[in-house]
Amino acid sequence: MKSYLECVPCFIRQTWDVLQRVTGDQGIQEGVMRNVLWAVSRMDLNDPPPVMSQYIHQMIRRKTGLIDPYKEIKELSNRVVLSMYDRLKEQIQESADPLETALRLAIAGNLIDMGARSHIDAAYIQDAINRAFVEPLAWNREAFVTEVEQAGAILYLADNAGEIVFDRLLIEELPMEKITVAVRGYPILNDATMDDAREVGLTEIVRVMDTGAAAPGIVLSDSSESFVQAFEEADLILSKGQGNYETLSDCEKDIFFILTVKCPVIARDLDCRPGEMIVRKNQHSLASTQ
Repeated sequence: MKSYLECVPCFIRQTWDVLQRVTGDQGIQEGVMRNVLWAVSRMDLNDPPPVMSQYIHQMIRRKTGLIDPYKEIKELSNRVVLSMYDRLKEQIQESADPLETALRLAIAGNLIDMGARSHIDAAYIQDAINRAFVEPLAWNREAFVTEVEQAGAILYLADNAGEIVFDRLLIEELPMEKITVAVRGYPILNDATMDDAREVGLTEIVRVMDTGAAAPGIVLSDSSESFVQAFEEADLILSKGQGNYETLSDCEKDIFFILTVKCPVIARDLDCRPGEMIVRKNQHSLASTQ
């Protein structure tokens, strides 16, 4: 997916949010902001938005020396959702359709996104869970189950910390022996890394690897050889979140995108409304089955 002019205000807001979080030095703030404004004015709009986000956060790390500005909020998100794990697990097991219940929770977890919001707390997470069970979910259950059953190797692309607990609940409803989970190679926004995967117990139930990159999406040209190999060898990819959608929407792989649509640009690209809960195969997959 390409970037649009509507993405520009988000890049600026994201930059300012991080700068306020990491430094009170107005000189650093001004220098970074001017640099970002310069870079955005010259960006290639054919690149997906995470490419610019990656540049912004690399520069902020260089200027401030702070490797993980979102470390505290990630740890808090993990703790809050982990405290809900037993109750949510029971809810899944007692539901009429455990797979759909787990999918709804995984999509609700996708709202834990510091790229789209400046503030997230326990009340917001609980509200997202509540809404997940009243919002319509348009998905082809039979196609999803068939693809999962037929796949020999499944690559599950995680998105955010906190959300990764909801991912674990979904993964536990899938054939775990087939699944490899991929997290970010280095801190970027509140995206999940290997530390988060360990903290929530994901490494104890499935194979987990990292992308080798610090992009809030999948930029294969920046990823490690081992991740690219796993990506290419996967029979099916389950992709969580907007950043992964933005970077993979044109990819010629069998991919189910699982996300909550949080911005009008993504909504337009998916031909849906903001706020919609999505479980959808990519266009390449749809074309190949027609």
